[in-house]
Amino acid sequence: MTRPRALTVVRWLRHALLGLLGLQVALAVGLSLVDSYRRRGKKPRPFPVTAPRTVSVGGGTLTTYTFGQDLYDDMLTAIEGARKQVLFETYIWKGDEVGERFKAALARAADRGVEVYCIYDGFANLVVAPTFKRFPPGMKVLRYPVYNAGLRPWDLRRYGRDHRKILVVDEEVGFVGGYNVGSSYATEWRDTHVRITGPGVWDLKRTFADFWNLNRRKRLGRSERPLLLETASVWEPRIRFARNVPRLWMFPIRSMYLEAINRATSNIWMTHAYFIPDQDFVDALKDAARRGVDVRILLPHKSNHIVADWISRGYFAQLLHAGVRILRYRDAMVHAKTATIDGNWSTVGTANVDRLSLQGNYEINVEVIDESMAAVLEEIFLTDQGHSLELTLGEWEARDLHRKFTEAVLAPLRPLL
Repeated sequence: MTRPRALTVVRWLRHALLGLLGLQVALAVGLSLVDSYRRRGKKPRPFPVTAPRTVSVGGGTLTTYTFGQDLYDDMLTAIEGARKQVLFETYIWKGDEVGERFKAALARAADRGVEVYCIYDGFANLVVAPTFKRFPPGMKVLRYPVYNAGLRPWDLRRYGRDHRKILVVDEEVGFVGGYNVGSSYATEWRDTHVRITGPGVWDLKRTFADFWNLNRRKRLGRSERPLLLETASVWEPRIRFARNVPRLWMFPIRSMYLEAINRATSNIWMTHAYFIPDQDFVDALKDAARRGVDVRILLPHKSNHIVADWISRGYFAQLLHAGVRILRYRDAMVHAKTATIDGNWSTVGTANVDRLSLQGNYEINVEVIDESMAAVLEEIFLTDQGHSLELTLGEWEARDLHRKFTEAVLAPLRPLL
């Protein structure tokens, strides 16, 4: 090939790639605008919830919540009763009525001499009014920055968001799960959170303390003292915490899921707000279904991120052909990140099944090996399934041509989400 012809080919390829990128961006923006317009003034309809359920595991308890108001009431009660220390970490902290209630409760705790440490993600709260982010001096507040790479833009370890939601009070009670803090999450979203007592609380405190100590000097000043762990951990083999730490290049949550899926012999029931797995994850689910495991994936019929919905659909054909059941939750946003396998293994946490959660963000999931906890999550799953529409293979293959075109155009964006 002559040099002029080679340059022409390179130029044509460059224009083609730029054109594809432009089409992807235009489609993503267009879908988001249309979805926002359609949602104007609409409120989610009522949805069934499961009342808080408590089970004993090892030397402590686990209480499962599926309705935000129930969870917030118990979290605020724990904060109001704090005597020594409160550790509060959230991805989104809205400046609305519920957000103000949490802020006021934390401020009152600080006023009565309780050590109060708070962490929130700067990027997730860009739209929150600056006035809300002014905290009393008695509260120690760490805002995880929008950009954390500094003069190292090439260092991918510094780009993860703090997507965790943790509350620890007096080393006696801890909360972790999918719920952010805000009024809409209290009544309009279907999410899952757990309250923990016993030895597992120490591991939640360690998770918070490690993040605080890693970032405290840069965010609060070099004189800021570390948050110390005053008690020793007691090993509880039935409750373990998997936590992603991008700064240390640690991403165990994906491995936790794959190990459990590959061991499954009876059932795999998963609920996820955003489902954009890599091919290895898809293959593991397909292999399980083909060996006779009852694999069900429950997702929002329409999530709050329309582009993520379209991209996730690119895996539906493979899963349906393998025998995986896909259930789409109606009328409200299901934001839970849970799974239960074989009536014995369960997980509740903050990590979605997508690249950002499994290989990018700071996340935490509690892994429980216990039949009673699995039974609770199975009951919750069946309640949610009763409020869902099942997607059949025939329905999927009969979808409109324009839908297939949109999915194909957006497919290259999967590795980014």
